[in-house]
Amino acid sequence: MTNISVDLIAEGIKKSIDRISCEVEPSCAKAVAAARDGEKNATTRFALDVMCKNIEYAKAAHLPVCQDTGMVVVFIKIGQDVRLTGGFIDDAVNCAVREAFLPLRKSVLDPVSRVNTRDNTPAVIHTKIVKGDGVEVEIMLKGFGSENMSALYMLNPAQGLETAKDLIVDTVKKAASNPCPPVIIGVGLGGTFEKCAEMSKHALFRKIGSENPDPVLDALEKELLSRINELGIGAQGFGGATTALGLFIESYPTHISSLPVAVNVLCHCSRAAKFTVDEGGVKYE
Repeated sequence: MTNISVDLIAEGIKKSIDRISCEVEPSCAKAVAAARDGEKNATTRFALDVMCKNIEYAKAAHLPVCQDTGMVVVFIKIGQDVRLTGGFIDDAVNCAVREAFLPLRKSVLDPVSRVNTRDNTPAVIHTKIVKGDGVEVEIMLKGFGSENMSALYMLNPAQGLETAKDLIVDTVKKAASNPCPPVIIGVGLGGTFEKCAEMSKHALFRKIGSENPDPVLDALEKELLSRINELGIGAQGFGGATTALGLFIESYPTHISSLPVAVNVLCHCSRAAKFTVDEGGVKYE
């Protein structure tokens, strides 16, 4: 049994938020620059260049890369041989968010009263027990200009995969310029209503340019990414070659009578990080 203090997890979350609020995930920043360099439309190239400069300036000046500092989403994998000490894990996560957001915009409020919580808590926390004696934390700041463009469809089997593919592409088409393209798309296929949505969010942690280990899903990702880029929406809706920087799929077995499909949209600024905690302390990727 390995004892891990929740204070170490909170430390990792605070440091991660401080960094990713101002620094776009490296593979995403590289992809935006590549899109700019390969763009022939002058107006769109200018828009992409502004995005690149914003990414560079925010990192250099340690200022938020976007005015929407997002809602905190955390995926935590806890090894079954870990004993968490020092308090309740959810309390530690929210305490870390509260402290990290002192200089950042607070955007979280009650859905009924619309009263702001004033500290950007609570975070959305997904915990999972896995094999091992350590803790893995993935954290994202999710803006809602893109989140609002996301969708979930409960299809019947007769509609089939072709309908699912059309809906994924159509979700991006309908979103148009609203989610600040070029976008990143996370797709969940299968499972149940909630499992599908969770997978679509978690898929967004993939590095741009990475391949899906499942060859069937990898081919599907490439097909859908190509179809989305053929829409010609382009950066900020000005047209051009790159509407999406990447598309990532996670799947799970589903019921014989259903085909759940979730599409989670992310803007061109992926603000995500990953770290692990073990007896040796916090290790950042």
